[in-house]
Amino acid sequence: MNKYGKITYDGLITNNASFKLVLGTCAALGMSSSAINGLGMGLSVTIVLLLSNVLISLLRKVIPATVRIPAFVVIIATLVTILRMALDKFIPDLYESMGVFLPLIVVNCLILGRAEAFASKQPVLDSALDGVASGLGFTFALTVMGIIRELLGAGSFFGLKLWEFSIGFFSNSAGAFFVYGICIALFVFITDKVEKTFRKKKSQLLRVDASAPLEAPAESAEPAKEAE
Repeated sequence: MNKYGKITYDGLITNNASFKLVLGTCAALGMSSSAINGLGMGLSVTIVLLLSNVLISLLRKVIPATVRIPAFVVIIATLVTILRMALDKFIPDLYESMGVFLPLIVVNCLILGRAEAFASKQPVLDSALDGVASGLGFTFALTVMGIIRELLGAGSFFGLKLWEFSIGFFSNSAGAFFVYGICIALFVFITDKVEKTFRKKKSQLLRVDASAPLEAPAESAEPAKEAE
């Protein structure tokens, strides 16, 4: 796996913000009541992650180490403010549904964590890819939780009513914690199983290659000259 493939895989699977690192829990619980809310919050975080990672990577040699955290917070807060104004102007319904969780993106541990751990030390392209991959991993988690809670709690899918049967438990905070825990357990179990299977097959291939007999050197095509 090359460098860019590893960055993408880490953001989506290995370091998945919600299901592996358990970051951004408030947003995951509060905005996963429906699939569209989870998707909207996830994409909003992805946009802020991408732009903040790029800006911080560009300024990583300019920002003094002693004030790097306040500088990161100022950059992230500025981007979130611009995002809030854009959503209020163009997608007011989503803006209203996100409520207080939209400004709370400023203190989302995922964004500040990627800025400190990755963007402040890596070049722009790598940082941009890390922002997109980490954001999409977060979006995937919130959308999956939203789909489960919406199907069971409201009997709908992305706002489309499918059946009348519903379980109110999944629409409240207790249901959010329950779904979150189940999703984490399933995600960790499945990804660990896949990774173990992959490592086992890789080790088997390496053993086969190591035990393969060496090929005998090819005989010269020219006949040997007879001794006089």
